[in-house]
Amino acid sequence: MRNPIANGLLVLAGLIAASTASADTLIHAGRLIDGVSDRSRPEMTVRIDGSVITAIEDGFSPPVDGDTIIDLSESTVMPGLMDTHVHLTGEYSANSNLNRFVLNEADYAFDAAKYARRTLDAGFTVVRNLGDAFNVTIALRKAIAAGDVPGPLIFSAGTSIATTGGHGDRTNGWAAHFNADPGPKQGVVNGIDDAREAVRYRYKEGADWIKITATGGVLSVAKSGQNPQFTDEELRAIVETATDYGMRVAAHAHGTEGMKRAVIAGVASIEHGTYMTKEVMDLMKKHGTYYVPTILAGNWSAEKAKIDGFFPELVRPKAAAIGPLVLDTFAAAYKAGVPIVFGTDTGVSAHGNNAQEFALMVKGGMPPMEAIQSATSVAADFLEIGDTHGRLLKGKQADVIAVPGNPLEDITLMEQVSFVMKGGTIYK
Repeated sequence: MRNPIANGLLVLAGLIAASTASADTLIHAGRLIDGVSDRSRPEMTVRIDGSVITAIEDGFSPPVDGDTIIDLSESTVMPGLMDTHVHLTGEYSANSNLNRFVLNEADYAFDAAKYARRTLDAGFTVVRNLGDAFNVTIALRKAIAAGDVPGPLIFSAGTSIATTGGHGDRTNGWAAHFNADPGPKQGVVNGIDDAREAVRYRYKEGADWIKITATGGVLSVAKSGQNPQFTDEELRAIVETATDYGMRVAAHAHGTEGMKRAVIAGVASIEHGTYMTKEVMDLMKKHGTYYVPTILAGNWSAEKAKIDGFFPELVRPKAAAIGPLVLDTFAAAYKAGVPIVFGTDTGVSAHGNNAQEFALMVKGGMPPMEAIQSATSVAADFLEIGDTHGRLLKGKQADVIAVPGNPLEDITLMEQVSFVMKGGTIYK
């Protein structure tokens, strides 16, 4: 026979557990964009238990059993945004080239944590970091996942892979007496064996992606912004090795020939794509290669090129020439049906301003809802986290943001994020 006090305690414990289990967080959304539907829905409730969405309900559901209400009835609620091209370890300025000589690893680490928080506050709960200093974003990814610092979920490429003198060779512009000759460990390769070794180093260091600089770039201290910088054989070696190690490859590319080589080799995405031709667009559609436009970075570079002394003189003409072309390339690629995913190259422009890309995409011909989807469901599928992210649906992770008013009528409202929840935790 059981002790009646023990029986009573068991019943009480059961009642407490039942009450706790039934307590949900209810977000009352004046308008809801779920990341999938072509239309928003008025007056909806997002029901959340812990870190998971348990239901999407019509109307404003009343609270029961201790439910918490979050009143966003004057706002548009949508999934957390994703930026598939950022650089969290820095922010370009007139001192950027000097910083390479005066900043230490700890400086980059503290900056990255600061910029990660700004990114999260701007509504971006997931980012892909394509190249950093000292593999800082790999460590930051772990710290954020452990809950030690606030920030978005990070997919990091660690150190970019380039060729000697290429866009990702950080020693470009250095005086000869520094005697710098970086190799595969530092992300600089020459030949097939070097290419494979560099990928394996990134795997060893904990990278999620491989980033290559398939052509010249705008901000590197080097003459060409568009010449191809890898051979076909080197590109194939990188993609094959990355595939063996469970990673995909993102290719920075401005010039046409470098893009063609990268797409044919099997990269997952082309970043920037300034001089993309119809031939390249057709190849990308054939191979399923995504285009990450980074229009914001192009605009920013073109504006800064007007300022005397802001860029090194070797960089300034590239920024002035390439920047204005990106919007036209985006418009043509969208019209041609190239798969497009949201990405900004933030770290060139200021962290926290990522959402300015939306207005530029709309200016280039993409409807507002498609632009939002490119940063939610499309980005989630591209990053292979569509099972858990990118949609406000039952069973998905509770990454939820809100903006005032209706961004489908005024896309610049995406720049005014007023509420941020990541994994069920409110950060803003």
